[in-house]
Amino acid sequence: MTTRKVIAICQSGGDFVTDKDGSLSYSGGDAYAIDIDQQTNLSDFKSEIAEMFNCNVSTMIIKYFLPGNKKTLITVSKDKDLQRMVSFIGDVNTVDVFVMSEEGAARNNNSNMPGSRSSRTTVSEAVVPVVAPIDVIVDAVQCIDQLEVDVANDVSARSIYTGGNDDNHRKAAQQWENTITGVGQRFNSFSEFREALHKYSIAHGFAYKYKKNDSHRVTVKCKCQGCPWRIYASRLSTTQLICIKKMHYNHTCEGSAVKAGYRATRGWVGSIIKEKLKDSPNYKPKDIADDIKREYGIQLNYSQAWRAKEIAREQLQGSYKEAYTQLPFFCEKIKETNPGSFATFTTKEDSSFHRLFVAFHASISGFQLGCRPLIFLDRTPLNSKYQGELLAATAVDGNDGIFPVAFAVVDTETEDNWCWFLQELKLAISTSEQITFVADFQNGLKSSLSDIFEKCYHSYCLRHLAEKLNKDLKGQFSHEARRFMINDFYAAAYAPKLDTFERSIENIKGISPEAYDWVIQSEPEHWANAFFNGARYNLLSSNFGQQFYSWVSEAHELPITQMIDALRGKMMETIYTRRVESNQWITKLTPSKEELLQKETLVARSLQVLFSEGSRFEVRGESVDTVDIDNWDCSCKGWQLTGVPCCHAIAVFECVDHLSRVNPLL
Repeated sequence: MTTRKVIAICQSGGDFVTDKDGSLSYSGGDAYAIDIDQQTNLSDFKSEIAEMFNCNVSTMIIKYFLPGNKKTLITVSKDKDLQRMVSFIGDVNTVDVFVMSEEGAARNNNSNMPGSRSSRTTVSEAVVPVVAPIDVIVDAVQCIDQLEVDVANDVSARSIYTGGNDDNHRKAAQQWENTITGVGQRFNSFSEFREALHKYSIAHGFAYKYKKNDSHRVTVKCKCQGCPWRIYASRLSTTQLICIKKMHYNHTCEGSAVKAGYRATRGWVGSIIKEKLKDSPNYKPKDIADDIKREYGIQLNYSQAWRAKEIAREQLQGSYKEAYTQLPFFCEKIKETNPGSFATFTTKEDSSFHRLFVAFHASISGFQLGCRPLIFLDRTPLNSKYQGELLAATAVDGNDGIFPVAFAVVDTETEDNWCWFLQELKLAISTSEQITFVADFQNGLKSSLSDIFEKCYHSYCLRHLAEKLNKDLKGQFSHEARRFMINDFYAAAYAPKLDTFERSIENIKGISPEAYDWVIQSEPEHWANAFFNGARYNLLSSNFGQQFYSWVSEAHELPITQMIDALRGKMMETIYTRRVESNQWITKLTPSKEELLQKETLVARSLQVLFSEGSRFEVRGESVDTVDIDNWDCSCKGWQLTGVPCCHAIAVFECVDHLSRVNPLL
């Protein structure tokens, strides 16, 4: 029986475009046809593709679409995958195969291409040594050298020269015409020689390839077939210098090499854009490509520009991966330079990163001495190279400002990671006070809080509850009906008394009995003012620490050690600024509380106070309320909810003070 042949239309050098319906189409690049069957080995298939596209087998990624599904790319990584591809296409005689480098796959993932398997490294893939590493200074040019070798024969690392005779395009490169002068020229290192060769090729408009490229010698020839131009450099005997030993100066390709394209590696582009990236951290790959084309006449695709930016960033900030290897040393330094601080991390069984906890001494003591026993727990994603999540515990200071207490970087938000974070937090703050936590009730927080902080109060975050209610109602009710119910839900949460709470949820019941049941079953004793026993000071949502999360978003693209140091700097700056400002306060209370007290005092002047028994007073205004000044209690619940005397209590204080002046025996 004859084996059925299938024609694989192999495409490379283009880009995926997402259509309106979410399907993908491939635009640009080159295409070659290869016949395959069920007996074709993947290694043979890759070798033939590499020969056609002049690319590297070791970094090659092969993908294809299943019939009728243009939204999900399937990866071919072993012989069985290739056999399945031939089988899956059925009676069709052709299959579109997309060939890309690891770099191209990273670019597609970075642009949020749907259905494509992510090639970004996750935070858990960063390997952390079990011993403190020795400080290593990474030579930026050395990084470029290594990348040059990797992509020397990779089509994805080549770019097209547009307009060889355009003076505007060549202007920036003219200064490089004499970076290579000939035999006898010396360089301090091979990296310096390769960098000079890059610039020389761009200034003279030709592409080249390495014949030999190691730590002892480098041989390079013109990429155009038959052209005699070549250069040979090696180490000068008994020295560390690199010397050009041989060079054939003339090209016979007469510009054809220009059409073949400049060899502009991502490392070279990274070195060019480094200074601009330092001044403009949000320098976009598209803008990088536009600038390189305008200034050097070289056209880059998105993949090259994106990877070049990553390399330039690593040259400026250090390696992301290297930062994870420095964590043991980094944690020890935090504890050494900030006595009383907590810094600890754990790894997985394969030594990859798992989680890191940090609580600076200034944060711990500030919480213990100057903050109310109220902590907000929340998380924010880290949209960096290694991704991950940041868990945070923030408090509120006397002037209602955010006060970061502790934070952790974890591989993902899980019940286990939250439990670990809370255990570390308990060790750090070490307080016997009864703390109120405002946090989500999902991801294991409900059980973890009650287990670790035995006597704490857990207030369910109102924002998370409202989002869940809105999500559960979606599809059943109109947007307007949902808006009314969410507003009534918030009103029920903030209602100080039972009757007000019941009116609000009855409004919900009037729209949907099912939504009313949802509210009743959501444990109002954990979120409604009318029932909650802890002290929240009317702060009901865990995203109170939004300012801290904005600091994280500014620093999340930095390597992990630098991100933590940036957060430390922000926290120090905030503490110092508030100390300076507080030294200028002239009131007995903090400004925010003084303002609230003044508002309540204005209302108190219109109220009538009647004596009752002991420390209890009756206060009349629009309503009749009872104040017990010995127990700091008012039937309006305002005093208890905010921690500041309400208008009724203030009216009693002023009345008592007035009477004591008239009758000293009172």
